Amino acid sequence: MKIRNIILLLCFLTGFNTAFANEGWINILKVGGNNKGVKCTEAIQKAIDNAANSGGGTIFFPAGEYLTGALKLKSNITIHLDSGALLKFSEDFEDYLPYVEMRYEGIVMKSFQPLFYAKDVENITIKGRGVIDGQGKAWWNEVYRIETAKGPIPETKYQKMWTEQNQGIVYEPYYKRTIDKHFFRPSFFQAYNCKNILIEGVTFKNSPFWTINPEFCDNVTVTGITINNPHSPNTDGINPSSCTNVHISNCHISVGDDCITIKSGRDADGRKYGKATENVTITNCTMLSGHGGVVIGSEMSGGIKKITISNCVFDGTDRGIRIKAARGRGGVVEDIRVSNIVMKNIKEEAIIMDLFYDKDNPVEPVTERTPIFRNIHISDVTGGNVNKAGFVRGIVEMPIQNITFSNINMDGKEGFTVDTATDVEFHDVKVNATVGSSFKILDSKNLILDNVGSSTPIKGIPVIKIDNASNIMINNNFPFNATDVFIEANGKETKNIFLKNNVFHHVNTIVKKGKDLDKKAILE
Repeated sequence: MKIRNIILLLCFLTGFNTAFANEGWINILKVGGNNKGVKCTEAIQKAIDNAANSGGGTIFFPAGEYLTGALKLKSNITIHLDSGALLKFSEDFEDYLPYVEMRYEGIVMKSFQPLFYAKDVENITIKGRGVIDGQGKAWWNEVYRIETAKGPIPETKYQKMWTEQNQGIVYEPYYKRTIDKHFFRPSFFQAYNCKNILIEGVTFKNSPFWTINPEFCDNVTVTGITINNPHSPNTDGINPSSCTNVHISNCHISVGDDCITIKSGRDADGRKYGKATENVTITNCTMLSGHGGVVIGSEMSGGIKKITISNCVFDGTDRGIRIKAARGRGGVVEDIRVSNIVMKNIKEEAIIMDLFYDKDNPVEPVTERTPIFRNIHISDVTGGNVNKAGFVRGIVEMPIQNITFSNINMDGKEGFTVDTATDVEFHDVKVNATVGSSFKILDSKNLILDNVGSSTPIKGIPVIKIDNASNIMINNNFPFNATDVFIEANGKETKNIFLKNNVFHHVNTIVKKGKDLDKKAILE
């Protein structure tokens, strides 16, 4: 009986090993790669190609240091980095040639191959507990060299190649300075027109440019990753562009630009493709260094819709939630939900929606070039030590429309400003500003301010300041603390300001009326 059990055990172990060997895992050390930091691009790419030709498989990187140039991913391929594996990308620009079709800041062009590049494929994965280092400093230094030159400098071969391969490229005049550089760094990961993408667990650092950048893709999942690119130019974290069905969760991001940005193409080029980014969920993420926590735009010419952002912490970013565009971009941003957000140490605005990203653009007739922001709803937000609670600014030909702020508490320097907007509601919003009013309403109409206020009202400063705004309901307000002025209203266009169901027992002056205010503007 004992011998029989031993034979059965041996058969089981043999079968287990055979099954594991047949799972399609390819140990890169067994097919010509090395973990001593010696460049092995050819071995890695050959392993990817061979696995793809056999129907797919996993390229496995055991612990150790690897060095490679750009890699092209194929269908049904997984890159798996074990704990202790460090995959470094070459600093030699030659390793990112030939130029490939890619998208750079919302314009389709030919330029350097992204570090991980995939085009027209499906079922691609990068996962594990290893680290991937883009060694971006060489790229950053080249940008600094070009941008800081004090006069004309000789073009490099790469700049000349770009010009030769991008004849007839279309762009707006404001983008000419970028185009004139003729040097476009590669993204760390760009999948172009792909579907079924998973990036899980790994750490990315030192990206040359944007880090995770799917373009024209469907069904993208990014979960549990760390991105660390602080003190570096334009090294955004996760930037889905013209993608559908995107899921971003449990990520930790600290970068030299925006942490997560949702985009869909720039200006006429974006409108030409007309591919919106839609059905996006972002949840359970922490953002530290970065220009913005979660940003929509400014390249949004293809449209952005059906986005949810929830359960995130922003600590030390320049801004929190930022939605930005400008005249000439076109595109519609709509159906956005933001909830359960904690912000701390925000250097600029905690929440901003701004259609003046390019401030010098003159008023235009409403056309396909006109950007639209509408149906945006933000709730359950706590902010501490913010510079400005919120800023909403539309353009006269297209005010920002249908915005709500609910259950929000902000402590900071300045309050909310709403300028050129319509159908805006504040419910249960407290802003404890140290400078100026908690709420400023300018050139807007159709607003509700319901149970709003400040726990730290400033003597001589109104909690709510209204200038040339109309059709406003101010209701259910009960200032707990002694308040000098609750409302100040001015402007010839200010009218139909309704005060209902308020208790102003602790207020010295309920309404301070400016000299240009119509006598019938306030209705109690």
